[in-house]
Amino acid sequence: MPSYTCFKAYDIRGRLGEELNEDIARRVGRAFAEGLGAKRVVLGQDCRASSVALARAVAEGLVAAGVEVMDLGLCGTEEMYFATTALAADGGIEVTASHNPMDYNGMKMVRRGSAPLDAASGLAAIKALAESGDFAADQPGGRIVDASATRADFVDRVLSFVDVSALRPLKIVVNAGNGAAGPTFDAIAAALAAKGAPLDFIRMHHDPDGSFPHGIPNPLLPENQPATANAVIAAGADMGVAWDGDFDRCFLFDASGAFVPGEYIIGLLAAVFLAKEPGARIVHDPRVIWNTQDTVAQAGGTAVASRTGHAFLKQALRDTGAVYGGEMSAHHYFRDFMSCDSGMIPWLLVAELMGRSGASLADLLAARRAAFPSSGEINFRVADARALVAKIEAAYAPKAIARDDLDGLSLDFGDWRFNLRSSNTEPLLRLNVESRGRADLVESAVAELSALIG
Repeated sequence: MPSYTCFKAYDIRGRLGEELNEDIARRVGRAFAEGLGAKRVVLGQDCRASSVALARAVAEGLVAAGVEVMDLGLCGTEEMYFATTALAADGGIEVTASHNPMDYNGMKMVRRGSAPLDAASGLAAIKALAESGDFAADQPGGRIVDASATRADFVDRVLSFVDVSALRPLKIVVNAGNGAAGPTFDAIAAALAAKGAPLDFIRMHHDPDGSFPHGIPNPLLPENQPATANAVIAAGADMGVAWDGDFDRCFLFDASGAFVPGEYIIGLLAAVFLAKEPGARIVHDPRVIWNTQDTVAQAGGTAVASRTGHAFLKQALRDTGAVYGGEMSAHHYFRDFMSCDSGMIPWLLVAELMGRSGASLADLLAARRAAFPSSGEINFRVADARALVAKIEAAYAPKAIARDDLDGLSLDFGDWRFNLRSSNTEPLLRLNVESRGRADLVESAVAELSALIG
């Protein structure tokens, strides 16, 4: 029996040919249907060259199990989330490898109600069934239905998060990275224009192109940020927005072209939601926490930590009833968006806040960035992550005043702290350092830890 290594903690990612191919995709579709007892499943795909064939194979597996496949075609992962609930489907699948290298692809999957699917909630059973191929007899009634018209309803839901009348004239650079974002953004921009929104958009790398002529769309990588930054400066824009391949993450740049780390956007959006809903809960990941916790406390809310990863954050929102949650990696989750993440809602909320306050994005964040400087996530490709974490623990844990093992190793030294964890989707060790007003401490701690990691 084969072992499908493409199954990860909460989704599927694998190297094409070696770990993921059309036969595996077909088996995954069939196992998804049987494992969830699904009769209606939403299916979408990103613009990677391999996604069309893989999505077709998934659909074949679903149809053989008697499933009505609601086909969205080219779309973002968040459109799949929306349609799964809007169409009362039993589950949803997006064929995407997001920001992974060219020779990868994968799938993100949810259950009925767009609820997360991880090992504990059915992913392990789907994996086992796909590996065994021990499927029931083919079922009648399976078919593929064009469901692309749901995009209009998706746009309406996204725009329901903002008061368009509060928007002021802004020039915004938008970089789709030649991923899936372009057509969906155009639909949102058209709806905004119809409502009289005074926003001027400058599009770049806008058309979906699975060859990614400007590189894999992953704006979190420092080498990918200058393209958007330079475009913001050249246009004299008020803000820049860049998305990853399936646009469930969005990254922001201020008017100077400076990249805005995700943890500060979490604090900004937390304050927005707490102003609307005093006392609400806000979920955050455990990597960089002090700015978020301080912002939430000042606004009278309750901060709740969750393990890193979209399945865990979504479940935490559902378990706690939190109005909003964010990860520093630029995933932002909204209770009123099926407790799922969206890369389109955050930049709209920031534009609205800039309109209401009259302040620039840099001004909105300056005090918070000075109060809680952070390193940004630093990635190390290592042979033995566990051994290195043990080495760091032995050197630093005796000096810490507090420790947290929720996700990786987090040690607090009073005026600075760090989190060190292995990636759930890539062979990487990830380090984050933050301090209370001491950028010099961040710099020295990063140097010291990096030397130990090697």
